[in-house]
Amino acid sequence: MTRPLFALALLAAGPAMAQDDSLLVFDYSGFEDPNFHQPYVEAHGQGPDFSFFGDEQEAFQKLRSGFRADVAHICAGSVSTWAESGLLEPWDTSRIDAWENINRDLVGEDVTDDTEEVLFVPTDYGSTAIAYNTDTVPAEDVASLSVFENPEYAGAMTLPDNVDDAYALAYLATGTTDWGSVTDAQFEAASDWLRNVHENLRTYWTDPAELAQLLASGEVQIAWAWNETLPTLAEEGFPIGFARETEEGSSLWLCGYVNLADGDGSEDLAYDYLNAILAPVSAEPLMESGFGSANEAGMQQMGEDVLVASGLGAIDVPVFAQLPLDVELRERQSAEFERIKAGF
Repeated sequence: MTRPLFALALLAAGPAMAQDDSLLVFDYSGFEDPNFHQPYVEAHGQGPDFSFFGDEQEAFQKLRSGFRADVAHICAGSVSTWAESGLLEPWDTSRIDAWENINRDLVGEDVTDDTEEVLFVPTDYGSTAIAYNTDTVPAEDVASLSVFENPEYAGAMTLPDNVDDAYALAYLATGTTDWGSVTDAQFEAASDWLRNVHENLRTYWTDPAELAQLLASGEVQIAWAWNETLPTLAEEGFPIGFARETEEGSSLWLCGYVNLADGDGSEDLAYDYLNAILAPVSAEPLMESGFGSANEAGMQQMGEDVLVASGLGAIDVPVFAQLPLDVELRERQSAEFERIKAGF
């Protein structure tokens, strides 16, 4: 999946190629914030070099075309495609300080156990649920994901322009809570649900700033939204609700870092960077930007009230974890989602 989305493609904030005494991180704009990896800055006097991409498909194609970096920040839905392409090499978990503290209960299973080799280390996560205007939408109306089929709100709802988020919602709404073993019938049910809901949408939102504006202006009343929408609009005094405990459940996305096989930079610095962003001290600045830390120890130090206010508190409903999925299924979902958005 494409997450987190801070901006579209930007110019690189460092050299185009890393050298063996440096580190080039291929990432979303915004993650160059030194507060996210302060232990690295303290150890080396400065942060690593960064090059930015707008979405993970763009990043994938750039690497396939010969661009070299040392580590890349992607979300779990992309891992299988990147691994199959030969772009990745495994991490040595003995060099990851927080390895034993990575929250394996966060998504219901250990996303790093798909193979014997660890190709993906989770670092940040968030929730996706129903954001709504509490002044105009009764809580009982958003107690079920069927609200997106409610003609009363036709033209006042929005979904993310993101295939992983959209299908996670559709699977949940049609009774599937794991895309690890989706049948043809389950895929067709989810696709039909999205096709029906498409008729009720005002638009598909592309980034959190756009979504916040759509809600704040009153153009939409209900959205399938990332958790950062909750504190962002609450701080502005907007009457925002975030319904994570619907009858069908809610979703979690998970992102992390992969070790790129053809990087020219320092492997030691790659582990220093990974350890820095997973350090407990990095959890608070990540949370302030809307991201949970995959280091459970870092999250526990903030307390449940902070987690609830950020849309990341404990819930007691099914959670659809957007884990690495089969390449063929992801391509099938992507193709069908484009057809649905086009009105077919």
